[in-house]
Amino acid sequence: MATNGKDSRGLKDDVCVHSNGSCKESAAMNGAATEAETPSNGAEVRPQRFTFSPAPSMEDIRRMQAEFTDERDWNKFHQPRNLLLAMVGEVGEVAELFQWRGEVAEGLPDWTEPEREQLAHELSDVLIYLVELAEKCRVDLPQAVLRKMALNRLKYPASKVHGSAKKYTEYKD
Repeated sequence: MATNGKDSRGLKDDVCVHSNGSCKESAAMNGAATEAETPSNGAEVRPQRFTFSPAPSMEDIRRMQAEFTDERDWNKFHQPRNLLLAMVGEVGEVAELFQWRGEVAEGLPDWTEPEREQLAHELSDVLIYLVELAEKCRVDLPQAVLRKMALNRLKYPASKVHGSAKKYTEYKD
């Protein structure tokens, strides 16, 4: 699996996460820790946040899938309803990977590389179908995400919801 300077969990392998500059081996550096660390100086340090690689972009993915579909003359099959049902099937395949495992820690520290790779395949299938569905429905997904995030900020102001999992309809002004 290509890592673009990151380990299999997408964590940079050359970043020191300790505020005091000491880069000791730690669970947070390899992605296994989910709790905040407290170095000897008392400052709390969060595990390195995962980031995606910069390429391919969502438009690149849309274009690659459109070419793939065109080359096979599959557009007659790739209509919105069929794409939605195919995506739901792929989401089911993702769910199967998590089924019967109980709670799974962020970074999947107990998963093997083949299990991680299988998850990457299934999540890729979901994304590919989602992007193609958005294309067929003429939804500019990146712009739709920006609009939706703006709505979410209004529905869930940090000052009201910090640390709570309640639905926005349960909050009082």
